[in-house]
Amino acid sequence: VSTAEVSMKNDSTVFVGLDVHKDSIVAAYAIDMGEVQILGNVGILQRDLDRLCTRMQSKASGVTFVYEAGPCGYGLYRYLTKKGFACMVCAPSLIARKPGDRVKTDRRDAIMLVKALRMNDLTRVHVPDVEDEAFRDLVRAWSAAKQDLRQARQRLKSFLLMHDVRYTGTANWGPAHRRWLSEFVFPAPWSQIAFEEHRRAIEDRLAQCARLEQALREAVPQWRFAPVVEAIQSLRGVQFTVAVGLIAEIGDLSRFEHPRQLMAWLGVTPSEHSSGGSR
Repeated sequence: VSTAEVSMKNDSTVFVGLDVHKDSIVAAYAIDMGEVQILGNVGILQRDLDRLCTRMQSKASGVTFVYEAGPCGYGLYRYLTKKGFACMVCAPSLIARKPGDRVKTDRRDAIMLVKALRMNDLTRVHVPDVEDEAFRDLVRAWSAAKQDLRQARQRLKSFLLMHDVRYTGTANWGPAHRRWLSEFVFPAPWSQIAFEEHRRAIEDRLAQCARLEQALREAVPQWRFAPVVEAIQSLRGVQFTVAVGLIAEIGDLSRFEHPRQLMAWLGVTPSEHSSGGSR
């Protein structure tokens, strides 16, 4: 290897785009502003990733990876950064695409990521640390349980409506309403079995929500953002579960350089749509 080639390697950066799926990782790369090369499916196992990293290290002194945020999470990001590589998880919804580009394949996506990365044309997604992500998992489990509870209640209400069974009081799922449900009996035994299963599903979801909320209350004091959760509960209408859910999703508020960025993340930035005489 000539001295010029060694010097070029020391000054170069290889940009690696990864199109990540459950069963495959399709990779492409380019050295500086050179032509993009496609590697195809490089595998998903740790030894496959190690082989890819070694291969990329042999091409340039600097190696930068990028992949889109998605259902595969941040495990790949953490593995690559732990090995000392630069890695970006980008927001797929903010990637610029040509209006007429209707062909989407894993290989084309990997190539597109390489080109966008080296032009600094990607928006980085905030990657929470392991503890924050674990706490967010707990919050999302509670949120999913609440959604399941709403669906179970709606199924029971639809079942009663179908049989023209009406509650004369306020159907707010309070003690009186639940007592009426526990005492009601359908004349047809098979309908009664279905009714009891609907009721049992609601009771199970209520118990699940209570367990998860208790787990949240026990976990919050040990969480690094506990003071923030406590502070925003001083705002009117913000109770414990709202505060916990909000901070678990936002994460570290200091990552926003300006309140305008936080407002944009929350989706409350004012917008305008006007053209000519229409507004």
